[in-house]
Amino acid sequence: MSLEAYLEENHVWHRFVEKQETVHTADASQATGIDLHRITKNLVSVTDSGEHVVLIVPGDRRVNLKEAVKTLGVKNVRLMPFDQSEAISGYPPGGTPSLGFKARMRVIVDKELEGFETFYCGGGSRDRLLEVRFTDVVRLNDAVVAAISS
Repeated sequence: MSLEAYLEENHVWHRFVEKQETVHTADASQATGIDLHRITKNLVSVTDSGEHVVLIVPGDRRVNLKEAVKTLGVKNVRLMPFDQSEAISGYPPGGTPSLGFKARMRVIVDKELEGFETFYCGGGSRDRLLEVRFTDVVRLNDAVVAAISS
């Protein structure tokens, strides 16, 4: 199912922002003029047991893997290499949205994003961003909200 079809089927308010092709959130911020803190990194990760998870943090922060481990209740979690994350999420790095993944995965949304009604994430490709509501990301992913960035 395409990202657009997923959003429509789930009645998700959204807005796409077209931009030049970028991979990193800092470049996306520069290209669009959107505050880097409101553009998310959607980090496809894997636990010690092989479970895939997505860690969502603001673009100007770093994921704290120790906090993610505590939140997930696992022994270890590591970020997936770029060349493997697309096969898991269904989207290229730099285009990975905060919802609508190819496979159902556990998701942690950083508490820092809780203060925004909407934020921006990958829009399914590297040449657009997707603006979505914080509440929709949490609801549709059955996500946990926790402090996982620094």
